[in-house]
Amino acid sequence: MKAWIHAEQRVFTPFIFRLMFILFFIEFMKGALLVTILPVYMKAYLGLPASVVGWVLALQYAGDNLFRTPMGWLIDRIGHRAGIVVGVILSGVSVWIMATAHTSWAMLGAAALLGIGTSPLWPSVISGATSQAGDHSRGSVMSVVYAAWLSGTGLGPVVINFFIRDRSYNPAFLFLMIVLIAVLGVALFLPDKSRRAKDGRSGPRSTKKTVSTGSLWTRLRSYIARVGNTLQVSRLLYPALFLQNATIGLLAPVLTLYASEVLHLSHTMYSVFLIYGGGIAILLLYPVGKLVDRFGSKWLLHIGYLLGSAALTLFAATDELVIIWIIVAIIGMSYAMIIPSWNAMVATYVPGHIRALVWGFFLTIQGSGMVAGSVVSGYLWDMFGPQSPFFASGGVLATLFVLHLFISKRQKVMVR
Repeated sequence: MKAWIHAEQRVFTPFIFRLMFILFFIEFMKGALLVTILPVYMKAYLGLPASVVGWVLALQYAGDNLFRTPMGWLIDRIGHRAGIVVGVILSGVSVWIMATAHTSWAMLGAAALLGIGTSPLWPSVISGATSQAGDHSRGSVMSVVYAAWLSGTGLGPVVINFFIRDRSYNPAFLFLMIVLIAVLGVALFLPDKSRRAKDGRSGPRSTKKTVSTGSLWTRLRSYIARVGNTLQVSRLLYPALFLQNATIGLLAPVLTLYASEVLHLSHTMYSVFLIYGGGIAILLLYPVGKLVDRFGSKWLLHIGYLLGSAALTLFAATDELVIIWIIVAIIGMSYAMIIPSWNAMVATYVPGHIRALVWGFFLTIQGSGMVAGSVVSGYLWDMFGPQSPFFASGGVLATLFVLHLFISKRQKVMVR
């Protein structure tokens, strides 16, 4: 009982609550912008071509993904406070440009700036949360992190609709600016560099000496090269990291289209399905995280991958609504099993003194899988039919099951 209370105290700390507040509202802002505001605002209100809308979304995600590794490196040196504060300020400037500028180039520049501004978020949140929670609460803290992410991402596109009045987007942009100001206020209370230095997480001295000369970019590349050579991970982890988000990328661009054109669901019914499946995942995340902390991630990942693979395959093979309700519940359950288990396993490979850098590196690989899956998804739809992205996503989860069999075996040998 005392051990359980101690574990809860390590997960629900003021520091982790601040990180979750920041994560929730940054993802809320991104979801509101990218899903609800920008596609309609740019096309119908500004009169920009659809190709520009696509490039804006792509640039935002590319900026976020490409800068995660260097931002993680900086966070290890300057602390969570400075990294997040600078990122929030850049995001605020980006939102202001989107609200006031009316040209394609301004929107493209603002999208890239938004990506750079949000890039410190995940390396900071995951490195900070796992560091605070400790080795025995990885699953629990990861479940809390991803519950905040799912909630923010899901609520943002819905809530922002209440601030769009008579085709006027000014109230919506103003509301998002207020959200960012609140996030900035909370970020100012995060630990700074001096606090991290006292905790002994500034990095190995030998590494610092070898990279103390040259430009910032040269030092960063040298440092990353040294980290890559010293990480004791299975080589299979890298393709697994890539495929982990590719399975989501395969579904994201076509899910709404499939619901309307193949399943003939109304917008309301489609929203109900999303809330239903997402709600099941969110409710199960923390209990699954506790199971990961107690029993490990191996079998939960095995079951999650197999359940998810079977459910996605069946989803593409039926149009019976009763069966789809059951399948959506199983998909929600499977992702609730996969998310904390996978991230708790990956956390075992992350060295404490360069936590943000390595997490940034891993997250960049995962993000690349998301991009690749999104691109491939459209081609699969056009060439092989609407069901093919779902079959492919199920196949990716089955491949991850096989990869994890070898990764967990290698991990067990390393522990011995």
